[in-house]
Amino acid sequence: MTNRIAFQGEPGAYSHEACRDARPDMEALPCRTFEDVIEAVRSGEADLAMLPVENTTYGRVADIHRLLPHSGLHIIDEAFVRVHINLLAVPGASLSDVTEAHSHLVLLPQCEKFLRENNIRGRVSPDNARAAREVAEAGDIQSAALASELAGEIYGLDVLARHIEDQGDNTTRFLVMSPKADESRRGDLGMITSFVFQVRNIPAALYKAMGGFATNGVNMIKLESYMVGGRFTATQFYADIEGHPDDANVRLAMDELGYFTTNVEILGVYPAARKRH
Repeated sequence: MTNRIAFQGEPGAYSHEACRDARPDMEALPCRTFEDVIEAVRSGEADLAMLPVENTTYGRVADIHRLLPHSGLHIIDEAFVRVHINLLAVPGASLSDVTEAHSHLVLLPQCEKFLRENNIRGRVSPDNARAAREVAEAGDIQSAALASELAGEIYGLDVLARHIEDQGDNTTRFLVMSPKADESRRGDLGMITSFVFQVRNIPAALYKAMGGFATNGVNMIKLESYMVGGRFTATQFYADIEGHPDDANVRLAMDELGYFTTNVEILGVYPAARKRH
């Protein structure tokens, strides 16, 4: 056991914040790409992976659904991070000094109102935590970063303005992944089962496949489709349901799903996070 949890991005990224919140006793291991995060766990360099799966503002995270079924990892937990964006600058700088703010392309539009009111130009950076690091290294009082307070702590930057995002409810959901599945019942808010499936090429196959969840009283809380293999006719679905595979109603629904699908793969069985509610 390495007691490490891998994440994509540089130290101070929101994924790093998710690691610190969900697994405070573990060392967070930064990785360049999502593939590198998965490989770190596969190789034993890390015990767990923290992967973002969706955001309340921008929807699902690109590539994650494609990677999960082939990762060899299992979902054992979920975590939610409220994305608070802060204006970070070198010590001694004031808000009136700042003329440009660096951050990821996704974060800049979320602070448009604040930047416009303070006559600050946005500058695109590959990563918000990297933006904070580069601002610290440059030492220019006119340059700032839009990032987490954690990034400010790591790179020795001052917070000139807190929570400057335009929307007050922007949240990212993360999945904690492990090489070993854990289907034990835990938590006090119920269990969630996540799986992927492909429907058979017959009329109304998806309608019939979903019917078992309705008739057995299983609440489906997410259903997303995406193409596989570069073909418009090959569609895979990702689903989250409330319940455990051993629950009688879930077992019946999954059995019925099997009649109308060519492949069903359970990605994980895990407790619902308190922040979900």
